[in-house]
Amino acid sequence: MILCILGRQPELGLTELESLYPGKVTRFGSEAALVNIDHLDIQNLGGSQKAARVVYNLYNAKISEISHKIIDSYSKRAIRKDLSKLTIGISAYNTNIKTTQIKKIDAAIKFNAKKLGGTVRIIPNNDPVLNTATSHHNKLGLRENKKEIIIIQHNSRTIIAESIGAQNITALAKRDQTRPKRDAFVGMLPPKLALMMYNMAIGKSQSILNKKLNQPAILDPFCGTGVILQEAYLRGAKIYGTDLNPKMVNYTQQNIAWLTKSQAYKLHIQQGDATIHTWNYANELNAVICETYLGQPFNSTPNPTKLEQVKGNCNNIISNFLKNIHPQINQKTALCIAIPAWRDTEFNTIHRLPLIKYIDKLGYNLHNKNPLLYFRENQIVARDILILTKLNPDKHKY
Repeated sequence: MILCILGRQPELGLTELESLYPGKVTRFGSEAALVNIDHLDIQNLGGSQKAARVVYNLYNAKISEISHKIIDSYSKRAIRKDLSKLTIGISAYNTNIKTTQIKKIDAAIKFNAKKLGGTVRIIPNNDPVLNTATSHHNKLGLRENKKEIIIIQHNSRTIIAESIGAQNITALAKRDQTRPKRDAFVGMLPPKLALMMYNMAIGKSQSILNKKLNQPAILDPFCGTGVILQEAYLRGAKIYGTDLNPKMVNYTQQNIAWLTKSQAYKLHIQQGDATIHTWNYANELNAVICETYLGQPFNSTPNPTKLEQVKGNCNNIISNFLKNIHPQINQKTALCIAIPAWRDTEFNTIHRLPLIKYIDKLGYNLHNKNPLLYFRENQIVARDILILTKLNPDKHKY
């Protein structure tokens, strides 16, 4: 059993896991999920910060019982002859365990290990939870002698788990910040979100086909600077992209060439208006993944008249795109698209596009019935993630 600590917007991370491992995911409190599998590579996930293997399940446990389990187990591990010096960090999620209590556990492990003839390096806590950067930079979970012990509670159940890795934030930042072409004006899709969307789409496609896809064919019809295509390529996908703007086509071509160290994908990235374009390879696609047109950026909530104008424009473009691609893709193609939604930060409300209410009339099933929103604090325009598949031909009418 694997424990995943979910990211800043946990619903997205949970949906990603459920897409990849249907029927095997159970939510565990507000910030974690349990996945009933033996192995998981955290670097293939965008919405989980840490992964750990469950070691102990305790019920109605007091801090003394939790402490004893950890101190006894890791003091003994420190004297294993097959391991070099043991490095340990402890994180406590959703518990009443204080930082001072964690430090006492750390000290006890170190004292007992020394008494047994071993040595332990402790990663110090300033808070009950070690942040992802600390876990990653100390390589916790990547080696047998470098471990993060994760304590997490939900209702009467306490889990003690041993890390198998943290999200590689260095690699994510490098892919985002060092690629040759970026454009803040058109918006920059975070690689984490691009990876989540890829997994949601491919997971849905695999579920439809009832088999694992080793080299899925994917299209981004609003490719921008190519972030989605980059993440898809790194997962072994065959990538295609189009964009209305020739500048963005050029940017994507350069970014993919930089990533792949090859010009081989240049012909796969072409200019095209997603509302009218014909993709000759569309029937072979396993997934369509894109951030559609999000409209103009806002620093504050727009007035109702302006909002309706922008909503109408976005709704028209995205509806026409969905109508255009519908007859071109096959029945087993999955779509994961990001469309705009507008946050009213004063009244804490969300304004979504009208097309969501008539998505079936456009010929699609919407698989995530609850909104999946990605946004940063104080951001007005959010990304509203939709997971779609085609309805049977006789069940829709434009």
